[in-house]
Amino acid sequence: MSDRRREGPGALLPSERPVRFLTDGGAPARGRPAYPEPSPELLRRAYRHMVVGRRFDTQATALTKQGRLAVYPSSKGQEACQVGAVLALEEGDWLFPTYRDSVALVTKGIEPVEVLSLLRGDAHCGYDPYRHQVAPQCTPLATQTIHAAGLAYAELRKGTGRIALVCVGDGATSEGDFHEALNFAAVFKAPVVFLVQNNQYAISVPLERQTAAPALAYKGVGYGVRSEQVDGNDAVAVLAVLSAAAEHARSGGGPFLVEAHTYRMEPHTNADDATRYREEKEAERWRRRDPVARLEAYLRRRGHLTDEDVTAINAEAEEFAARVRAELNAEPRLAPLGLFDHVYGTPTPQLAEQREVLEAELQAEEALR
Repeated sequence: MSDRRREGPGALLPSERPVRFLTDGGAPARGRPAYPEPSPELLRRAYRHMVVGRRFDTQATALTKQGRLAVYPSSKGQEACQVGAVLALEEGDWLFPTYRDSVALVTKGIEPVEVLSLLRGDAHCGYDPYRHQVAPQCTPLATQTIHAAGLAYAELRKGTGRIALVCVGDGATSEGDFHEALNFAAVFKAPVVFLVQNNQYAISVPLERQTAAPALAYKGVGYGVRSEQVDGNDAVAVLAVLSAAAEHARSGGGPFLVEAHTYRMEPHTNADDATRYREEKEAERWRRRDPVARLEAYLRRRGHLTDEDVTAINAEAEEFAARVRAELNAEPRLAPLGLFDHVYGTPTPQLAEQREVLEAELQAEEALR
């Protein structure tokens, strides 16, 4: 596309329309996007992770209804964004997820029971961030964008070649932290990719009540950040754009902002009633753009996916869901004194005293058994 060859401020602008490789039905779209198409092998990997991720998501939603999870924010409909984000990274790169990005964490290889520890209420973060290069799932909106920008700048200063990718929702783009992170990253050329999963609603607030911008991708231009918008339900396009964004950041081009147009198929959480603020016909329009079905149709059309492949992947997804059920149905083994771990690098006298009191109470209870 010619706008990719523009110089000056125009080079920062996103495409006028979201980049897409596929029609809603999974056929090749008209026109040729200015991004290389991902390899069939990568697309097959993406499909497998999306199928497994959706089954995990469905299982987690069921476990919430059974009382095994306190709450669960579904990722259904956003699998292309979350899987694409992970597959665009290289070993050693950092991912900064939100509370809704559980499918991304599962794709990253984190054990499901560790992914769900936060939503179960066992621990604020159930996995080791340094082991997986994944920051704790973030509930406050946009605070992790500043963390990602700072870490990416540190990696730049150290010359590691690593980048950070931070996920946010459309509502987070209205927060000050988001804009501060963009400005910092742009000024210091921090190698960070900002992925905005625009699922059309910040809980119950529709996008048009949040911004008058023609697209959220344009918010990067004012800070000097290269930006793009993509059809977030087109896994081919998401992988193509995010891979290009990651390479841009890794090669010294500085930050890159990607807005993925997608849709949250389920309510905000199990505590939400989406029928109070959106119509069923709207959700039905987006169901016809299902990212899993679109990618499957495309791979079948190209001869890269067979009935046997689909059957095997679905069987793998069922086995994964069964493991999730078994692990989450087991009662957690909690260490009460762990409440005091990771609060301060050096515990305060008050915290040390509280720990001693709890330890004495636990010893007294144990002596009575």
